[in-house]
Amino acid sequence: MTKMTAQEYMDRESKYGAHNYHPLPVVLDKGKGPFVWDTDGKQYFDFLSAYSAVNQGHCHPKIVNAMVEQAQKITLTSRAFYNSSLGEFEQYVTKYFGYEKVLPMNTGAEADETALKLCRKWGYLKKGIPADQAKIICCFENFHGRTISIVSMSTDPDSYGGFGPFTPGFVKIPYNDIAALEKELQDPNVAGFIVEPIQGEAGVFVPDEGYLKKASDLCKKHNVLFIADEVQTGIARTGKLLAVDHEGVRPDILILGKAISGGVFPVSCVLADDEIMLCIKPGEHGSTFGGNPIAAKVAIAALEVVKEEKLAENAERLGKIFRSEFSAIKSDMIELVRGKGLLNAVVIRNKNGKTAWDVCVAMKENGVLAKPTHGNIIRFAPPLVITEEQLYEAIGLIKKTFKQFE
Repeated sequence: MTKMTAQEYMDRESKYGAHNYHPLPVVLDKGKGPFVWDTDGKQYFDFLSAYSAVNQGHCHPKIVNAMVEQAQKITLTSRAFYNSSLGEFEQYVTKYFGYEKVLPMNTGAEADETALKLCRKWGYLKKGIPADQAKIICCFENFHGRTISIVSMSTDPDSYGGFGPFTPGFVKIPYNDIAALEKELQDPNVAGFIVEPIQGEAGVFVPDEGYLKKASDLCKKHNVLFIADEVQTGIARTGKLLAVDHEGVRPDILILGKAISGGVFPVSCVLADDEIMLCIKPGEHGSTFGGNPIAAKVAIAALEVVKEEKLAENAERLGKIFRSEFSAIKSDMIELVRGKGLLNAVVIRNKNGKTAWDVCVAMKENGVLAKPTHGNIIRFAPPLVITEEQLYEAIGLIKKTFKQFE
């Protein structure tokens, strides 16, 4: 059989797949640590990490082995029965993050939906909100997923346009605006406030220092649940285990996904204490695949790697180097550099008709993969296993790219 060209791979996807993504023109075939290789064997630094899902690096042997071993034993039981792996994961993850209960799901969007249902249920059962009147506050420019209910919270026309009618019960306020939050919290029908500690999809928008702590304190004062969506910011990405840890905040509901499995298997979960989690009774929520034996074993291994390899500490240290080096680049195209840990973004100023997309295509040619978001922002988020030497090498390639646009 003749070897397919990269263009043939891309054409096949375009012919048979839905056109709901606009990928960079590269066909990836293999990954190891912070590197990926295309179908022609060319090596790249991965600076997207599957939107922060592969924090532990591509194909981490410990995580892959956990999956393979369990896959040869039993893969799926559904939750109609107990399985011998789920309780082990539940005990491990609740102790790891300091909560009484966990509800396992598969994807970040499912975990967000779970948190929204849990919050509403708590609002009715515990706070005494009248039936069907519960409100949840969310922020402009948020990204919590793609389901109908979640895009009902969105202010991005690409996310919600043409998908109405929308789920009611969401109140939208500006991000990083304590006064706006305080005003909406006066409403006794507010059950929760859902927030990304750093808005990833919006271009790594880091709020003012103290914002999360003030928001959490206000929620407590008004008997409203503080819900942290840490699907993208969690699991060591920002230089702490959770992004809320930078301000010592403990969410009432914590949402995790992506890197909780190291990108090896779809795993997500919602953590809360009994008073909240036990509001949901048998038959009221669930998932056939949520909490399956492979997911359980993979997630334990992935979380062990985070601690064993000190990935949060690595992200904190290397993130400072990245921002310092990037801020020193002299280029008319670089408007702003921002981020925390190894979740960073560069705001690009269009020059001579060249955009962030053109920069990403040129970086690809030079051996670094990243992707624009919101048109003019490039996210830089390598796997947290990247070494200082590798980071400097990648930064050299990025600097070389910007020189080409001078």
